[in-house]
Amino acid sequence: MAWDSQAGDDITIQEGLGVPLDEDGDLDVVRRPRAASDPNPAEPARDKVHPMILAQEEDDLMGDRAHESCPHDIIKIEHTMATPLEDVGKQVWRGALFQADYILFRRDLFQGYTVLELGAGTRLASIVAVTMAHTVYCTDVGTDLLAMCQRNIALNSHLAATRDGVIKVKELDWLKDDLCTDPKVPFSWSEEDISDLYDHTTVLFAAEVFYEDDLADALFNTLSRLVHRLKNACTAILSVEKRFNFTLRHLDVTCEAYDHFRASLDSLEKLADGRLRFTVEPVEASFP
Repeated sequence: MAWDSQAGDDITIQEGLGVPLDEDGDLDVVRRPRAASDPNPAEPARDKVHPMILAQEEDDLMGDRAHESCPHDIIKIEHTMATPLEDVGKQVWRGALFQADYILFRRDLFQGYTVLELGAGTRLASIVAVTMAHTVYCTDVGTDLLAMCQRNIALNSHLAATRDGVIKVKELDWLKDDLCTDPKVPFSWSEEDISDLYDHTTVLFAAEVFYEDDLADALFNTLSRLVHRLKNACTAILSVEKRFNFTLRHLDVTCEAYDHFRASLDSLEKLADGRLRFTVEPVEASFP
């Protein structure tokens, strides 16, 4: 395309480039298909993103023999590379990788203990935790996401087996006050699991779940509700990436989700409760 910068001149299209034009001679722009959620799509929806292996070692063609040589060095995660907002839990986010490193660094918090992950997504942090913890409760919502989590646990069962750790996949909806105990519902809680959770949990952790204000509020409400029911003092480990975005509301680059997260932490620390006291401490990112 040739462009003349002088005012009043038109844009001209060089001949022979094969640029598609409509019947009026205008540039014919090919539109991408509408979102799959459109009830009356004009065109077929785009192909869905299929699960992929996060990392695949070169020896994978050897089958089980690869695990015999280095069973503790490889974690396999089924995940998706891109998703709509409602399925972001199917991706592996940097906050989860960061938290997994921190769990390995703070083995003393996990060794032999019962721990709970909130909004676990693909279960990366939980799978790392079970190499040290006695019991890991991995929680999220959505049967398809929880089923993916179950598959990831099966892919890495050798890690839990070496330490006698146990991972239990459960549904935990932050918008509901009580845990689901209906045996007809997949990934529901048994009374034994609920008793174990409240009697023995000492660590709660969550990664990259603070991207939307209402969801963040629901998580903090869930944290408060849980710690009121736990018998032991506990540590909550939260990780989030500080993302900067241009917003029309501010006409500037801001990090609204992170700011809301920090404000929620401040409110939690100031919360006056006769039996509970919350202390917030930032973690320096200088650990190995």
